[in-house]
Amino acid sequence: MENHRHERLAETLRLELAEIINYELTDPRIQTVAVTEVFLPPGGKQVHIRLAIEGSTKEQEETLKALERATGFIRQTVAERIDVFRMPDIKFFADVSPGIRAKSSTIMRRIRRGRPKESPAS
Repeated sequence: MENHRHERLAETLRLELAEIINYELTDPRIQTVAVTEVFLPPGGKQVHIRLAIEGSTKEQEETLKALERATGFIRQTVAERIDVFRMPDIKFFADVSPGIRAKSSTIMRRIRRGRPKESPAS
């Protein structure tokens, strides 16, 4: 029963966070963000939010910094909207590190072609 409650709370948090981040925050540093995962560790004192952030590496880092600064507002807004006894602390993480995200399109193209990376002639 407890596991089902955590799943419902995580899904509700995911939907509310996506709406707040994309439509209610006015910080110009925040790019388009998709909330990919909400993880509630046992104990419920923190919630880990994984985000897919569009933009360059620098823009992704700026978005994470802006979200960290807005955590208090986000937490208060979510607490007002959902009926939860104690709102956990929110920690934001990039879904994939910015360096890997920048290389992912090249890697995916190579995989689709079925060719390995060319090695320099020795």
